[in-house]
Amino acid sequence: MIIASIIIVVYSIALLLIFVFALAQLNLLFNYLAATNTKSETETSSAKDSDASFDWPMVTIQLPVYNELYVMERLLNNIVQLKYPKGLLEIQVLDDSTDESVLSTSEHIIALQEQGYSIKHIRRENREGFKAGALKAGLEEAKGTFIAIFDADFLPHEDWLLESIPHFSDPNIGVVQTRWGHLNRDYSLLTRIQAFALDAHFTLEQVGRNSKGHFINFNGTAGIWRKTCIYDAGNWEGDTLTEDLDLSYRAQLKNWKFKYLEKVVTPAELPIVISAARSQQFRWNKGGAENFQKLALRVLKDKKLSIKTKMHGVLHLLNSTMFLNVLIVAVLSIPMLYIKNEYAHLKNYFYMMSFFVISSVIFFICYWYMFKNSYGGGFKNFLKYIASFFLFFSIAMGFSLHNSLAVLEGHFRIKSDFIRTPKFNVGEKKDSWKNNKYLAKNLSGSLIIEGLLMLYFLFGMYSAFVVGNEGGDFGLFPFHLMLFFGFGYVFFSSLFSKS
Repeated sequence: MIIASIIIVVYSIALLLIFVFALAQLNLLFNYLAATNTKSETETSSAKDSDASFDWPMVTIQLPVYNELYVMERLLNNIVQLKYPKGLLEIQVLDDSTDESVLSTSEHIIALQEQGYSIKHIRRENREGFKAGALKAGLEEAKGTFIAIFDADFLPHEDWLLESIPHFSDPNIGVVQTRWGHLNRDYSLLTRIQAFALDAHFTLEQVGRNSKGHFINFNGTAGIWRKTCIYDAGNWEGDTLTEDLDLSYRAQLKNWKFKYLEKVVTPAELPIVISAARSQQFRWNKGGAENFQKLALRVLKDKKLSIKTKMHGVLHLLNSTMFLNVLIVAVLSIPMLYIKNEYAHLKNYFYMMSFFVISSVIFFICYWYMFKNSYGGGFKNFLKYIASFFLFFSIAMGFSLHNSLAVLEGHFRIKSDFIRTPKFNVGEKKDSWKNNKYLAKNLSGSLIIEGLLMLYFLFGMYSAFVVGNEGGDFGLFPFHLMLFFGFGYVFFSSLFSKS
């Protein structure tokens, strides 16, 4: 009974934390709907709408890159097409590469310089501080009052600067962040699921927080910083794997405001191979936990912040830790199924399992509004949404072991290198990625455990038929089915891609 009691307590705490997170998401939905109903037309302001006397500032575009052989030409050709007053724009290619892309990038930059573009190829002796270190080094040479940043796979449209810079007319705004689009959303099930998750962040979460003055984050790319804001917040620091989240919170703790532009979309490439998605997920989730350790107390102690802003800030920093709670609930759900049917006198207690159902319903409702915003309503789209939601939920749970390991490393302050996400420049299914030289050659160390978890949840489905004395207990069967599918997808995708 002692072991059963421990399982019940741990399971209950994890369920409660997930429920609290779901309630926070529901609050963000209310914020989002209110903001959508009252949003002014100024968000899409552009050069055409701006006062003719608008004093356009000097802008530096920073392109932090590392071994991006397949996308550098596309990136550079796109960036030089940005419209902006002549003489007020410079481009920095912050190139930490160690492969042959250095030469081809250099040749391309020289050709663009000969065409009259103000573009520099900046190299460092080492990768100290990784991306944060590159951005910091470039900032020392930057002439711009404002710093726009793009990762190698982002392709802003030509009016991007003209639509974004005017929002800095408010001197309190330190960052303007735009929404990510997806160049290859429909490439595969993996890209569709990633797009689904990112769309939720870039609608529901960013708008929901920003509209009420809660902390949001610069997303590492497709945004612009006021240079004085960077310096005032303490400059870039490379002690976490998500330097963007770190600097964002430090800036907002210094009272800088952030402006999020939902209608200005910057297309980018989603990882098309599961090893690439794994590396990206690991970095994001570990970095989130690292920043919780670094910043949560500062948020809670700040007397200027409202209780609601503190709550949303801490939950935002704890976002990745939800994977750990999901994993705990998933693993303990099978012992809980047996405990429930073994100890009849605890039957009423097990109604608390409905917390997970309620949380799932809240997520279902919140994500529906995001989906409807992107694709429209109607019965046909709702059916599409149901399929998308359950696929997303299943595969997200399938990533829970991998992401939980990242979260634990972050909370225990275990340091690791910044592993960049390989880019492919692949948009159609007929395009091949098999010869991409940057793909990981080894299988993930957690793969065997993911395969065992797939079998474990198959056993959970079997258990539904045999527990108790009344013909089984099927309350958790759908949950175990989704877990079986999610871990099975992650396991076999990783195994057969051999990367």
